[in-house]
Amino acid sequence: MPVNRAAENALGTIGTVCWTVQLLPQLWYSYRLKSTEGLSEWLMLTWGIAGAFLGTYSVVQNLNIPLILQPQLFGVLSFVSWAQCQYYGRKRSKAASVAMFFAAVAIFAGFEAGMIYAIFPSYRAGNMAPVQFFGIFSTILISGALLPQYYEIYKYKEVVGISLLFMSVDLLGGVFNDLSLAFKDHFDVVAGVTYSLVVLLDGIVILCALILNPIARRRRKRLAVAESSSVAIPGSGATPADTSAHHNPAVPCEASRSSEARHTDEIRNRPDTEKIEVDLEKGTVEA
Repeated sequence: MPVNRAAENALGTIGTVCWTVQLLPQLWYSYRLKSTEGLSEWLMLTWGIAGAFLGTYSVVQNLNIPLILQPQLFGVLSFVSWAQCQYYGRKRSKAASVAMFFAAVAIFAGFEAGMIYAIFPSYRAGNMAPVQFFGIFSTILISGALLPQYYEIYKYKEVVGISLLFMSVDLLGGVFNDLSLAFKDHFDVVAGVTYSLVVLLDGIVILCALILNPIARRRRKRLAVAESSSVAIPGSGATPADTSAHHNPAVPCEASRSSEARHTDEIRNRPDTEKIEVDLEKGTVEA
């Protein structure tokens, strides 16, 4: 494909915008629900760490500016979501969660800056191994980070806690970033594999949501119907035990037992002239 700087930067900018705002729906989703149940905190933490490695690779490789900015924003927003997991999921205090966010950002920003200055001289000297390591390792982190999320999907038998809008925008970001690389004078294989894996793995999550979530809704509906059918009709005053006793002659009802007891008491309380005594041992009846 011919080199086209305008197309490269335009597509890279669209991809960067997608990967800048992609986590905003997820952040809002977690904030609105006040819960991160079903969202793996390890996914967000690993993505935040991966941002530092991918950022180092992008700066040293001198990719276009949008693709240099993208890992930085991606990493920061991932750490924000991770802090939400600490606050809503692990029930840490707000102060502790905010402190953990700033600590993570500071540590990995310092790590990225240090690595850029450490490997840039060797890169200029023609040694590609260090920068290739950062690119490949970021690919492994971004891809492997979704494995805990797949476990959450397996555990709940549906996709919960994840904004599908977030996944869709993330997938589109990978597509546009891939296309931007196609217009460079040299296609970056490592970056291309990274973006393509994001498209594939996000697609799997979306596919799971389309298949498993309707099945889970129908399952909950069946359970709700089964539970409601076992509850007595409101206002009847009957319980399931009373209903079974009414329909089963072998089970004496409480009302019949009370009637028999009252009848026996009436006989015992009659005047002596009318009392009937039964001598069970002699087998005689005396009036």
